[in-house]
Amino acid sequence: MSGLSQVIFSIRKPTLVLSVVAGGVILTSCASVPSAESTNQALPKAQINNQLADTAARSALTEVSETTSTTAQAAQITRPRQQLIKKAAITLIVDSVDKSIDAVSQIISQQQGDLIKLEEQQPKNESARHTATIQLRIPQNLLEPTLEKLTKLGSVQSRNITAVDVGDQIVDIQARLSNLRITESNLQKIMDRAGSVRDVLSVAKELSNVRQSIEQIDAQLKNLQNQVAYSTITLNIEAAVSGNAPQRTFGSQMQSAWNNSTHSLAEFTFGLVKMGIWLAVYSPYLLILAAASYGLTRWRRNNAQRSVSIPESGHSDRLD
Repeated sequence: MSGLSQVIFSIRKPTLVLSVVAGGVILTSCASVPSAESTNQALPKAQINNQLADTAARSALTEVSETTSTTAQAAQITRPRQQLIKKAAITLIVDSVDKSIDAVSQIISQQQGDLIKLEEQQPKNESARHTATIQLRIPQNLLEPTLEKLTKLGSVQSRNITAVDVGDQIVDIQARLSNLRITESNLQKIMDRAGSVRDVLSVAKELSNVRQSIEQIDAQLKNLQNQVAYSTITLNIEAAVSGNAPQRTFGSQMQSAWNNSTHSLAEFTFGLVKMGIWLAVYSPYLLILAAASYGLTRWRRNNAQRSVSIPESGHSDRLD
């Protein structure tokens, strides 16, 4: 404030000097030509000089305040802290998938998280594994404690953590959003002063476009901030498979053989029925082929008999 007082004093000092000079001019004019017209001409000049001096003082004060504000803002602007979007993936081998799912639900509740997705695959045969995939969201400051609790549910097969810094992107979006809000305010002022309907409609269209951009950028900013605030964990759970498969009983083996044989018989019968349908559909063509084959065979037999009978008749004529 001491520096600002000095600036104000230095600005007002020329004003006082100009006022004194103007007063001297007025007195000199009055002494030389004591008339009403000279007095009326000199007074406006002094007022103009005073107004110019006051305007210069106000401009200087405005410039100083803007410089001070800019300096304060520059002092406040620092390098943005890291804004990390963290994601983790972990695979566990557990004894019981059902119990592990219940334990994960309790961990999510304790860590103030949310369950996003749960996919469970039941084993279709004895050699298949019971598996499940769980996706959850946890506050970023609780990511490491949550991972530690999850690893205690079974044997860790794989673990992966990735982090992406979006601090610069968030700062850029915030700057764009601030500029758009300033533009929105200016357009609103212009719209309030617009006179013709054409100008009002033109400004209203631009204002609508700016507000739409503000909504889109604001949604993008909130999405990034939400991803920074909450980390995503993808948990894959697999049941351990026993090395010794249980032996099947004699009754179960007989039942399986009976089921397989009846199934095979059904398929064979169904195949015969299908073949009969195909034969019935193509029977005209088969009859034509059979008739042609029979005619060709008869024609060959007749030719063979004729060729045999001709030599026998010629030999008998020679004997006679």
